[in-house]
Amino acid sequence: MSKEKLSVVKIGGNVIENKEALETFLEHFSNLEGKKILVHGGGKRATHIASKLGIESNMVNGRRITDADTLEVITMVYGGLVNKNIVAKLQGLNIDAIGLTGADINSIKSEKRPVKDIDYGFVGDVKKVNYQSINKLISADFTPVFCAITHDQNGQLLNTNADTIASELAIGLSKLYHVELFYCFEKNGVLMSVDDDSSVIDYMDSGTYEVLKYDGVFHDGMIPKLENCYHALELGVSRVFIGNPSIINNKDQKFTTLYL
Repeated sequence: MSKEKLSVVKIGGNVIENKEALETFLEHFSNLEGKKILVHGGGKRATHIASKLGIESNMVNGRRITDADTLEVITMVYGGLVNKNIVAKLQGLNIDAIGLTGADINSIKSEKRPVKDIDYGFVGDVKKVNYQSINKLISADFTPVFCAITHDQNGQLLNTNADTIASELAIGLSKLYHVELFYCFEKNGVLMSVDDDSSVIDYMDSGTYEVLKYDGVFHDGMIPKLENCYHALELGVSRVFIGNPSIINNKDQKFTTLYL
């Protein structure tokens, strides 16, 4: 018996920060057929709010150091301001969305990242997705909207990479569904040249990815995203697409399809 289709869609921060781009994306998302999950971050908004509160944002290699004050801001911004605005806009588009952190219904458990060369603070690495619990919501025709916060099941919230959350949700739910994973951001796909928006790589298998990574084609932020993509494909996700928000219901344009 074939599995029912489920789409897991992660939306990038530059789209979230642009009111018109976000509204266009949410219209595309609302028109996406079948069961679906949305995952978002909100790092730029968190940095802006933290600055207003006099809290300095510290980044190392593009990753946020999350001390106790920063975690409070992230919880307010990701789990409150950004998440609830998205949920409200989806309700306006007749999508019965429900906003979640990984702590809600014990959906995503993480462990605090161990200190090696850098102490990232309250940052979590995903260890378990309770896909059966999440599926209760999906089966009841709710659309989960996850922000980039998980928990350690001992009362501690943890800041967690949104790309990773998307891939881990996709992997977990692939045990029940035929899962397609979409990473939507402001570009048209993975680019051969970061300065040329038309240089989209249409198809890329894992071998090609390793060669291009060795050749220095990808900028630092794209590499962890692609690592998450191939990790998902290796562990049961059917297909992964990267491109601008319209790819989720318009396959006639340029975008990148990844496969093993």
